[in-house]
Amino acid sequence: MHGITRRGALALGASAFALSHLEAARAAPGTMQSWPLGAPRRTGIHDVAPAPDGGVWFTAQASGHLGWFDPKSARTELIGLGSGSSPHGVVQGPDKAAWVTDGGQNAIVRVAWPQRKVQVFPLPQRKHYANLNTCAFDRDGDLWFTGQGGYVGKVTAKSGQVSVKEAPRGRGPYGICATPAGEIWWCSLAGSFIAHIDRRTGESTIVEPPTRDQGARRIWSDSKGRLWVSEWNSGNLSMHDPAAHSWRQWKVPGADPKPYAVYVDDHDIAWVSDFGSNAVFSFDPRTEKFERFAFPREGAGVREIQGRPGEIWLPESGTEHISVIRTA
Repeated sequence: MHGITRRGALALGASAFALSHLEAARAAPGTMQSWPLGAPRRTGIHDVAPAPDGGVWFTAQASGHLGWFDPKSARTELIGLGSGSSPHGVVQGPDKAAWVTDGGQNAIVRVAWPQRKVQVFPLPQRKHYANLNTCAFDRDGDLWFTGQGGYVGKVTAKSGQVSVKEAPRGRGPYGICATPAGEIWWCSLAGSFIAHIDRRTGESTIVEPPTRDQGARRIWSDSKGRLWVSEWNSGNLSMHDPAAHSWRQWKVPGADPKPYAVYVDDHDIAWVSDFGSNAVFSFDPRTEKFERFAFPREGAGVREIQGRPGEIWLPESGTEHISVIRTA
């Protein structure tokens, strides 16, 4: 791959509070365990992704780093991504590296793991500031990404070439996901729709939700290729089945729900964070019932959810904590 290389890391010791959590009994299934990040400065933790070594990556949007948290030792490490960095999304690639959407550098950044070698893939110079948000890999191993400024793009895995297209209806592209078949879907927060990408041409086809102006913020696929959408404006958790061309919606419990992040685990349970009630909910589509997990700190601000089998990871951007709910 082509790219600009940089390297640099800062290891941070665990705080006494984190160590007290570490020494406590492992959290029982269905309960939440939390740690403060213990960084010497505010990281602005935003998105998370499981790392291949059992740790958890996170984007430190305020400090310009890729973070790595080790739940065994409660240790945090920060890897510098470059001058002006302001990372938003992170996913683990087929190559076991961390791939980051970096709005500050207007670039996609790859961090090899465990080498910590940083490669920067700038967007084409002719493109304006994209306000990069999130990314996902298709079945060919190419990375697709969104830019809230009104762009959708791709990093071709074999060559490292970055290509960008203007999104239909302009600004708003936010969440993005891959289905089990490797197809790519994204959603528009400002446009209130979801869209499917033709991976050959890069063009997007809009699919209109039944609720107008619902504010589709994040999107995630279950094992059947059904698409789960968090609707910031409507307060709904919605599901679109492309095969059946159908939609279903469920109102998130609470007086004024503000669903932000959505993730579907290995048992096809949907998880959604709610700014309105400072909680995260699980939703079982078989029973159509929500279960609420409240945060012990006010203003947790969970903007993204990812996990691995048996673990749901929650980055608290409002409190500088990272939490996990163990489901097994």
